[in-house]
Amino acid sequence: MNTAVGSQLATRYLGFDLKCPIVASAGPLAKEIDNIRRMEDAGLGAVVLHSLFEEQIELESAALDRGLSSGAGCNAEAENYFPEMSGYNIGPEGYLEHIRKAREAVGIPVIASLNGYTPGGWVHYARLMQEAGADALELNLYFLSTDPEITGAQVESQCVQLVRDVVQSVTMPVAVKLGPYFSSLPHTARCLDEAGASALVLFNRFYQPDYDLQTMEVVPNLHLSTSAELPLRLHWTALLSGRIRADLAVTGGVHTAIDVLKCMMAGARVAMTTSALLQQGIDCVPGMIRDLAEWMAAQEYESIQQMQGSLNYLSVPDPAAYERANYMRVLSSYSLRRDTV
Repeated sequence: MNTAVGSQLATRYLGFDLKCPIVASAGPLAKEIDNIRRMEDAGLGAVVLHSLFEEQIELESAALDRGLSSGAGCNAEAENYFPEMSGYNIGPEGYLEHIRKAREAVGIPVIASLNGYTPGGWVHYARLMQEAGADALELNLYFLSTDPEITGAQVESQCVQLVRDVVQSVTMPVAVKLGPYFSSLPHTARCLDEAGASALVLFNRFYQPDYDLQTMEVVPNLHLSTSAELPLRLHWTALLSGRIRADLAVTGGVHTAIDVLKCMMAGARVAMTTSALLQQGIDCVPGMIRDLAEWMAAQEYESIQQMQGSLNYLSVPDPAAYERANYMRVLSSYSLRRDTV
């Protein structure tokens, strides 16, 4: 990337000056140091490492092994839902060593990713990740409430407290990766902002199981994202942009330069992608960057910062485009196709 283009595409996220607003989101490619080097060489602004799951940490302990064994009579399939450590991810010590190696290998920010569920686990491993050299931490709030006795307010309170505990335990910036299923997402976002989150990442993709009708089993089900998933992210990014202090990042549905531009205009500081890298290869990044620069030059944008938030809720002439009025407008704009006789 030449200096002029680099300056044009520069953005700021989590307190870091990035040369490009495209960031690799948490995914399997980041397991290999060579891939992380290639991501930097391709022009990505930063990389989020694959997640360390607290369940994996616990699975290494004899206590949980005994717990799973003793519960086998109640749920004989329970153990099958946890992947083999060697098949999915390295263990906690290996993950920390991976952070050290990645930090030594590249000059772009290396963001660790932690997917946990207990206060102790989050805080303990957040500290270890910082000590290992992570520039920042992304907390993946992948929490599914399956207990009808737990209220939405309790879920939100738990998430906010977890974030507060982690933020107070480390000095590195902390981003929070959220799902869209909060009853009042703006209020949750504000509470997380006040708890010290440096950024919110919108949105986590909740993978839903499927059914194998031949074996009559519940099986994992994974589809890579497409650009069709982007509008949900754009909507909420535009609604939150300018109304909280935390940076905003979009993840899920970012595949092209046009997708990145939309994210910026909604108010995001960065646009994260993994599916595009998996589908097209890391070598697709220079093309996306070139397309970004060419579009900006044609539209006479001097910088990414110039467009960030230009189409958010606070900036558009008609904010109703983001509210209920748009629902009625969309429905009324569609008419059924009538075949001529």
